[in-house]
Parts: sequence; structure tokens; C-alpha cells
Amino acid sequence: MQNGDDGKDDSENDEWETLATVVDKILAWEKKLYDEVKAGELMKLEYQRKVALLNRQKKHNASIEVLEKTKAAVTHLHTRYIVDMQSMDSTVSEIQHLRDNQLYPKLLDLADRMAKMWEDMHMHHANQLKIVLNLKAVDISDSHIETSAHHHSHTRQLREIVEKWNTNFSDLMNHQKEYINALYSWLKLNLVPIESSLKEKVASPPRMQQPRIKAFLQAWNEHLTKLPDDLAKTAIVSFRAVLDTILSVQDEELKQKEICEHTHREYMRKARAFEDWYHKNSQRGKFEVDQESGEGTGHKDAVAERKFAVESLKSKLDDEIEAHNRLSKQVREKSLSILKAHLPELFRALTDFSNVSFDMYSKLRLMSLMEDQGNN
Repeated sequence: MQNGDDGKDDSENDEWETLATVVDKILAWEKKLYDEVKAGELMKLEYQRKVALLNRQKKHNASIEVLEKTKAAVTHLHTRYIVDMQSMDSTVSEIQHLRDNQLYPKLLDLADRMAKMWEDMHMHHANQLKIVLNLKAVDISDSHIETSAHHHSHTRQLREIVEKWNTNFSDLMNHQKEYINALYSWLKLNLVPIESSLKEKVASPPRMQQPRIKAFLQAWNEHLTKLPDDLAKTAIVSFRAVLDTILSVQDEELKQKEICEHTHREYMRKARAFEDWYHKNSQRGKFEVDQESGEGTGHKDAVAERKFAVESLKSKLDDEIEAHNRLSKQVREKSLSILKAHLPELFRALTDFSNVSFDMYSKLRLMSLMEDQGNN
């Protein structure tokens, strides 16, 4: 959007520049510099070829007309080369300006923001550590809550979130290391002067070989390589394994519950079938026994046999329900025990790491402030 006052694009204002756009501008200028250096090298080769030709012509006593023509070509190439080198110097100066007046302040701002982020993260992780340490006082010995499908789904969801957490944390650590290392590697190349055998004849602006950004990026790169992020990564991976264990015992409990439900349905089916059969045959008098002849005894035996089958299934169901209740309690106790042991480890590691990260970025910013004061 344009500014209504002057009609200028806000993107022209340094205030609206981002670190990405500054780096992109440097890239554009460096592509221009690359083309200029390439053209300059070709120009130098052509100049050297003409100089060699002029020397051969002098050696072989060429005519004045030929010599003057070659000298004119040499002079023309030399003039063009000087102009090209001055244009190259202008491009180098622009890159240096972007580096020192836009890139460096943006990196200082990034370090400030990273320090603030890790300060906030340290506060949150410290609070989380306090909360999980209170788990030690939690007692569920009298709890009869069992794992539901909804509960199991939430546990699986937590496992997936921790997996993403592990991936994102690793990416954050790796990407910032790669980014700062790439910037520092570029800077070291950026500070290498462009040499030329004709350069001493060109009025080039002086080049500052040790800009403030160099010490800053060097320190940042070194600090990142020493950052103890492995402990935090290990803590997250360990917690992911803990959730795998909890999911495993919950799966076992849910399978036991399915067995109970299957047996319960079978028991209800057979109990209803027995009641229907018994009611139907009772109305027909089939279960009455003649005391003299003993007729009907077989029917009584059939009743006893069928009733025993139903009661056996009921006994099996009771055993399975008891096993499920026992397993359910074990799952609760084991899950809580695991969380009591590993959640404090997780958040203690993250609290320590966020504190180290905050300290690192604070030192980076302090180093730049002290350097600024020293230059003033």
C-alpha cells in the first residue's frame, strides 16, 4: 500500500525492511558484482592481449600507423577497465553499506528477540516444572477410573504432539545453526578484497576489513556450536518413549475390556436363552418328576446342565471383570508413576536449556553494546 502523504512505497523505508529482504537485496547486489567481476576479468584478458600485441609489434618494428592503432586500443581498453572497476567499487560500497547499516542492525534485533523469546520460554518451563513436581503428592490408590476410548485417543494425540515437538525443536536448533554459519561463511568471503593488477591505478575507496558484524557473527556462530541442545532433545525423545509405554499398557487394558464385553454379551445371550427355554418347558410341565416311575428326571438333569453352563460363563465373566479392574488400576498407577518420574526430568532439561539460550543471546547483545560504546 502507498503512503497517502508522499505516494512513496513503504517498502522503501528501512523501518519496514525485514532480515529476509535485506539478505535478498545483498544477494541482488552480489549477483551484479559477480557479473561486473566476470566482465572485468574478460576486459583484463583483452587488455593484456592487446599489450602483448603492442610489444610484439614494437619488437618487430611495425609501422607507426599500426603501432598508433594498437596503442589507441590499449588506451581505450585501459579506460574502460578503470570505469568498470570504479563501477565495481560502487557496487562493493553498496554491499558494505547494506551489510553494516541494514544487515547488522537486523541481526542485533534478531538476537534481542531471541533473548526475549528464551526468557519467556524459561519462565514458562520453570512454571511447568513447579506444576509437575506437585504430581508427587497425587494419590490415586482409591481411584476406579478406567481407560476409555476417548482417554486413549487423547494419549495418542499427546504422543503425536510430542513427536512434532521433537521434530520442530530439532529443526529450530539445526536451522539457526545453519543460518548463522552460512552468514558467517559469507562474511568471511565478503571481506576478501578483489585483487587486480591494474587496481593500483584506480582511486578506490578504503575498505574496512574488520566491521562490527564480523566479531558479532563469529561469536554467535561459536556460541551456537557449543549450545548444549542434546540434553533437551534427549529429554523430549525420552518423554515420547514414555508415552509409547503408556499407550502400550492402555492398549492391553482396552483389549481386556473388549474380552469382558464379549463374554458379557455371550453370558446375556445364554442367560436369556436358558430363561426362555426353562419358562417354555415349565408351562408344559416337563420338569415335574413322577415319584413312582421317576419320569421327568432326565429333564431335571438337562436343567442342571444348562444352568451350570450359564453359571460357568457368569463365573468366567466375573473373573475377567476382576482381571480388567486389576489391570485398570495397574495402568493408572503405572502411568502416574511414569509421569511423576519423567515429566520433572523433561521440564528441568527444558528449563535449563532455555536459561542457557537466554544467557547466550543476552551475552551476544551485551558484546555488541560494549563494542558500540568502545567505538564511541
